[in-house]
Amino acid sequence: MLSLQEISDRLEIQDLMVRYSHAVDTHQWDMLDEIFTVGAHIDYTAMGGPAGDLTSTKQFLATVMPNFSAFQHLVANSSIRVEGDAATARTMCHNPMLVEGADGHRRLMLCGLWYHDSFVRVDGEWRISQRIEEKSYMFVAPPAEAVIS
Repeated sequence: MLSLQEISDRLEIQDLMVRYSHAVDTHQWDMLDEIFTVGAHIDYTAMGGPAGDLTSTKQFLATVMPNFSAFQHLVANSSIRVEGDAATARTMCHNPMLVEGADGHRRLMLCGLWYHDSFVRVDGEWRISQRIEEKSYMFVAPPAEAVIS
């Protein structure tokens, strides 16, 4: 049976991952300062992005996210292991995005991935100290106009 502390830790970590998705989907880059540790390592290379620290990740997201007219980060199926003030998790992410192609047509891009996260408790609050993406799939659908005609 899980202790109250273990239940609390798991819920706090799940909330942290949801707050990450909310920060990215609402372009609130400074919220990421409350989600990651100061020295966090973030690796988006599996999905075509960079790897780096929090500052470079915020700059990357601020540059690339405006290219998408709509998007969602849906996280689920977390497998969380807590050991004192450290934890790890493997969490599924489904990330649909609309992108405008060079031909002017919008296309739906579906990204499926897992986040491999390491967490630490800092001043009583959980933070992500490392995030590495693992690619499952990426699919870009043809524009709706091409499918209909």
